[in-house]
Amino acid sequence: MLVRRGTPLALAVLAVLLGGCSGAPPPSGDASGPVRTAESGPPSSPPASDSVALPVYYLASTPAGIRLQREFHRVPSTDVASDAVREMLAAPSGIDPDYHSHWPPGTQLRSPVLTENGTIVVDLALPQDAQVGAEFAQLSVQQLVFTVQAALQATDPVRILVDGAPVDQLWGVGTAEPVVRGDEYALRSLVQIDGPAHGAVLGPNVEVMGEAAVFEATVGWQVLRGGAVLKSGFTSTTEGQRFAPFAFTVPLAPGEYVIRVLEDDPSDGEGRPVLTDDKAVTVQG
Repeated sequence: MLVRRGTPLALAVLAVLLGGCSGAPPPSGDASGPVRTAESGPPSSPPASDSVALPVYYLASTPAGIRLQREFHRVPSTDVASDAVREMLAAPSGIDPDYHSHWPPGTQLRSPVLTENGTIVVDLALPQDAQVGAEFAQLSVQQLVFTVQAALQATDPVRILVDGAPVDQLWGVGTAEPVVRGDEYALRSLVQIDGPAHGAVLGPNVEVMGEAAVFEATVGWQVLRGGAVLKSGFTSTTEGQRFAPFAFTVPLAPGEYVIRVLEDDPSDGEGRPVLTDDKAVTVQG
C-alpha cells in the first residue's frame, strides 16, 4: 500500500481551483454549446483551450439524508454562470449516477444570468404546472443557488425569476426576496471527490483530489473491487473542520475500481454513519 500525500504546492493550487465551496477556473475559448463528459473535474493535466470546468451541484442520498454533491463538467463557455445553470438543468442526473436533479424536465434558463446591485439574477422558464415534491423542494432551490454562486465564485444572494417576473414561492419555498445560500455544513456532503470523475479512464498512478470538512483535517480513502477493499489509507485536507482541499495518489494495476473517500469517525461508531463519496474508474496500463 502506497500513499503520496499532496505536496504543499499542489494543495495550494488545488485550493485556488476549488475556492472553498466555489471553484470554476476562469472561462476560456469560444462558446459552442455545453458537452457533458466524464473528463470533468479540476484539471490534473492541461485542459483543452476551448473549455472550462463548471461546478454543478446535485442532490444525493447519504447516511445523513439528502445532501448536495458537486461535480465539474468540462464544457466550452464564455458565460460560466449561465452555462453552469444550463448544465444543472440538462439531465435528471449528473455524470455520477448517484447525483440527481429534481428540477422539472423542460425547465430552461430563459436569459443569461446577470449580477445587479450585489444580487445574482436567474430567469427561468418552467413547464406549465411543474412540480417538485416537498422532500426535494428546498434543496433543489439551494442546488441552483450553490451552482450559480460557485460558477461566479461569489456568495451574493440569488433572485429567481420565472418568465421574467418575481415569484413569491417555488413549490412552497419562499423566493419573493433573493435567496441566500444555506448552511453548507448542513446542506452539503462533508466529503467530495472532484477528480477523477465517475467513469474516467486513467493511467496507473491515480490522482485523487477533492474537498472535505472533516474532524482534524483527516480524510479516509479506500480502493474497492467487487465490493472488497483492496487498499486504504488516510490523507489530510489543508484545514480541519471547514471545507478545504485534499489530494493523494495511489498506484493501481489495470482493472476496474471504485475510489471512495470517507470521514474519519472520532465516535468509533457511536455517532451517525460517516459520509462517503464514490467514483467508479477504469485503470489502463
